[in-house]
Amino acid sequence: MRKLLLGAAAISLSGCSFLGLGGHGAHQGYNAPSYGTGYASTGSKCSPSHAVLANGNCLSRLNIEGGVGASFHVGGDVVTGDKGTFPGTNVRNVSYEEAYDTGIRYELGASYALSPNTKVSATGFIDEADSAGNLNFGTVGGAAFTGSMSDRKSTGLELGLRKYFNPKSAPLVRSVRPYVEGRVGAAYQDAVFMENAQLGGVNIGTGRLAFSDSGWVPSAAGLVGIETPLTRYSTIGIETGLRYTGAPETNNTTFGPGPFQDLNDSEAHLSVPLMLRGRYRF
Repeated sequence: MRKLLLGAAAISLSGCSFLGLGGHGAHQGYNAPSYGTGYASTGSKCSPSHAVLANGNCLSRLNIEGGVGASFHVGGDVVTGDKGTFPGTNVRNVSYEEAYDTGIRYELGASYALSPNTKVSATGFIDEADSAGNLNFGTVGGAAFTGSMSDRKSTGLELGLRKYFNPKSAPLVRSVRPYVEGRVGAAYQDAVFMENAQLGGVNIGTGRLAFSDSGWVPSAAGLVGIETPLTRYSTIGIETGLRYTGAPETNNTTFGPGPFQDLNDSEAHLSVPLMLRGRYRF
């Protein structure tokens, strides 16, 4: 969580105009001089890859974007006790929300304007969450089954399509521009282990059990957000939505045939992000 606060503070300090500290010029809103009336055509002094502003200046369609924020677990089970059928095994389901602290997500990428209200995006990300600590999973053969999940981390790339709506007036920041975005991509998830695994207070093997393998899984998101101008070329905003990350591949070294069978058939992960985002347009 400390990393999340430091990252958010860095973006906020770099964009103090958001709070009215950057001078009147930073709060002209989404007006024509700042955001353009169309894109260059044949005969224009601007190249086709640039917007033509109302004052005649040229502005690139290319944007660099970044963000940092929290990732709240809202769906999916890590430990799947309801799938265990071995006699004497009585293990409960454990959700991502119970097994992990609130996650943190970092993003860096670029977007390109197809039109004044439509952008395509490519975003690289790191998404990680610390273990919530030791848990009581249930019983196996009448003995208490306890342990914790190792930290969760994934990295990947998503492609998106973003649609902006008309600017709206707002207090303090003069104007905001809402948008919706859909993304699809892939995430590489690190291997997960069950740590300090014990039966009746005695370690199972070394106490560190292979739970799921590393590998690529699909990812997707439906997002909504708002932006407000910082300067003629930059914006800051907040974003939320619903994110899906596919289920990892199980490792059956320990969780194969026997009393632990199918307890590690982890489900897909659902999360709600809350991101602080910045965008710079050339």
